[in-house]
Amino acid sequence: MPFRRSLLAALAAGLLAACGPTGSDGGKTLAAVEIDQGTACSLDGMLLADYPGPKAQIFYADRPEPEFFCDTVEMFGIYLKPEQVRPVKAIFVQDMGKADWDQPRDAWIDAKTAWYVIGSSRHGSMGPTIGSFAQQADAQKFAQAHGGKVLAFDAITPDMAVLDGGALHDSKM
Repeated sequence: MPFRRSLLAALAAGLLAACGPTGSDGGKTLAAVEIDQGTACSLDGMLLADYPGPKAQIFYADRPEPEFFCDTVEMFGIYLKPEQVRPVKAIFVQDMGKADWDQPRDAWIDAKTAWYVIGSSRHGSMGPTIGSFAQQADAQKFAQAHGGKVLAFDAITPDMAVLDGGALHDSKM
């Protein structure tokens, strides 16, 4: 009987461990996937490596690989949509305090703990973009140099993540 209880306890513990905590994949912490020359944007097929500015990736619960975005504005535009109901396991953006703006590589950070600069003069692949930074001080330094306002992840609203590149406000068209 004691062996049977031990076996049941071990099985129960194994099943609980297999569930993994929120933000993990089978008990493993998720890590950002580095882009390469062929990594394409999930929305428009643009090659991420061909454009400046911060990139993003979202891991959804129903997929083992992330969906990539060639711009943080695209990521926020999708993530903040009211109809976005797919469970998200993790979101990563690039730390522009470490990455080269013109050819960003590596420097992936948790998007929900990052600091963002809205309204700067720097552009990404889709025109005006949202700069992402691991450190608030780096975001503030960037905003002083290029304009814009520093905000935390939860302060970003859907109207800040418009994908028109400013075209809807251009009266010269």
